[in-house]
Amino acid sequence: MMKVLVAVKRVVDYTVKVHTKPDGSDVDIANVKMSMNPFDEIAVEQAIQMKESGAASEIILVSVGDKKSAETLRHGLALGADRAILVNTSANRTESLGVAKVLKAVADREGTELILLGKQAIDDDCNQTAQMLAGLLNWPQATFASDINADGQSATVVREIDGGLETVVCPMPCVVSVDLRLNEPRYATLPNIMKSKQKPLEELEADQLKPGLEGDLAPRLELLKVAPPSQRQAGEMVESIDELVSKLVTAKVI
Repeated sequence: MMKVLVAVKRVVDYTVKVHTKPDGSDVDIANVKMSMNPFDEIAVEQAIQMKESGAASEIILVSVGDKKSAETLRHGLALGADRAILVNTSANRTESLGVAKVLKAVADREGTELILLGKQAIDDDCNQTAQMLAGLLNWPQATFASDINADGQSATVVREIDGGLETVVCPMPCVVSVDLRLNEPRYATLPNIMKSKQKPLEELEADQLKPGLEGDLAPRLELLKVAPPSQRQAGEMVESIDELVSKLVTAKVI
């Protein structure tokens, strides 16, 4: 049986309509609902199903962020994970490469055979961390997984591509990023929420994993401005098909 590491991120809940700060410096997240990144929740569910089937022996959650990320990890523990690791950082924003370096350090320490991640976080939509992590570890990777079958020796992954579905086999250890159609995450029951409070949640500073990691988490990109999308303009009514075709030709649509 294999030890599974699942990376999770605390983001603004997908049901919340975000607003920018008045000065345009960032998105205003004060007093808004935060939750686990939906793609990461799918990864957690997949790990739990693997453990229920006997394929996995232990599920470890890891998150990189401030102390409030502990709430997100507790949610994952309530869903069925065994223990969690919170890597604290003073960085106001985390970027894919820095997070990948932290995850590599955790994977090296824990000796995991499989790492599951959501294909992207809904706050930045980067879709980079899994690929960068696989590169740093020099492990095989499969992205956009819609089905996973792992037996400890290899992982057979059905992945979604532009032309349909592609099946790949990765020798383990490997990194897999998951897509929406992989599963339907379960809800945390009240008894499991209560039990999650007793499960281990270890808090570490980045430099405790590896000297210099806190510096690696410092943002490399400068955020210049955040602005809401422009208002959608009203459509124009036409009197006939001929007029419609004429306007489409003028606009070089056809």
